[in-house]
Amino acid sequence: MKTNRGAAKRFRPTKTGKFKRERAYLSHLRRRKNAKQKRRLRQQTLVSPNDAKRVRRLLVM
Repeated sequence: MKTNRGAAKRFRPTKTGKFKRERAYLSHLRRRKNAKQKRRLRQQTLVSPNDAKRVRRLLVM
């Protein structure tokens, strides 16, 4: 099975086996969002446990 290249660019595994991802909603319409929201959207977060199994399969791990 091949690695899904789109998923490989979006998700990074952590040492504990979870997956990091970027947050959505920062690419446009920024002037309507306040500074606190934009600052929080810049931070990475973890993929939910429900989606982690799907991501692991896309990355062939």
